[in-house]
Amino acid sequence: MPLIENDFWEPFSFLVGTWKGKGGGKPGIGEYERTYHFIFDRKFLEIKNKSTYPPSANDPKGGIHEDIGFISYDTIRNCFVLRQFHIEGFVNQYKLESISTDGREIVFVSEAIENILSGWRAKERYQILGKDEFTETFELAPPDESFEIYTSVTLHRSKS
Repeated sequence: MPLIENDFWEPFSFLVGTWKGKGGGKPGIGEYERTYHFIFDRKFLEIKNKSTYPPSANDPKGGIHEDIGFISYDTIRNCFVLRQFHIEGFVNQYKLESISTDGREIVFVSEAIENILSGWRAKERYQILGKDEFTETFELAPPDESFEIYTSVTLHRSKS
């Protein structure tokens, strides 16, 4: 992927803004809030996530998950990198695996995950559905096993 200053962030510019949605998976059905914005003179795309899960039979207290992430461009490796810092202590580092030819699907696959047993892998998939809508799917794979969906959420651009 060439480094062209004029369209450097083009694959990710769609995400900039505030998003809300519903979705679920292993932790249950929840409400999701996301913000994406550039920081440090557009050197990084910052991502803030808050997922709220109401009480359920499996989790009588419910729960809140938060993470903060940053997409950057590694000029030495000539690739985009996503780093996430999770409230539970996990730190995931992903490398961009692919962007579809129409630009509507972006996939990151983990290179390293801190604070989990060796061999675990993670995948983040963003699928643009429309001008103000996308789906984010987070997948996990135990050592030597296939990826399985952990959460999937459809987010809508917040008008406020």
